Amino acid sequence: MDQNRLEEQFRALPIAQYEFLETRELTFTPRVRTVCETDCPRYGTSWACPPAVGTVEECMDRCLCYPHALLLTTMNEVEDIAGLEGTLATRAPHEEITRQVNRLLQEQGLETYPLSTESCAICGECAYPDGPCRFPGRMFPCIESHGILITDAAEKFGIAFQAGGNIVTWFSLILYR
Repeated sequence: MDQNRLEEQFRALPIAQYEFLETRELTFTPRVRTVCETDCPRYGTSWACPPAVGTVEECMDRCLCYPHALLLTTMNEVEDIAGLEGTLATRAPHEEITRQVNRLLQEQGLETYPLSTESCAICGECAYPDGPCRFPGRMFPCIESHGILITDAAEKFGIAFQAGGNIVTWFSLILYR
């Protein structure tokens, strides 16, 4: 992997911060999955979410098969941070940045496993559980669905995610080998 070339390419993208890390440095905890189960209305309705992604242990094993990861964030200012509609409108551009970065890694011959924000929103209604994912190459499972405590990684590597005001921070974690 030519990290210098990648970093040069990253400068052309609206990435707020990024960090290369080892997957063994990630914190996996069932506690994160509990939030999915109890607080998320998408639980059990999407291929990008539990239980479709597997158990936390299965997700951890899958992730650790990729020894390296790239953690990246984008930040967007919204009119009202409490306004869900305006906040979610900034998600699609983040997902596009994740797609672009994933492609850059793959162009360097790396096999990737991208994880990103919340539940997949490609289809109006997910085929889960009655049919297979319609866009498996475009769907990024949710970071939290894998039991990853992403704020722990952000703090460990100095990634700012609480900008205050009406700033939304989106995370992606692209695992690679």
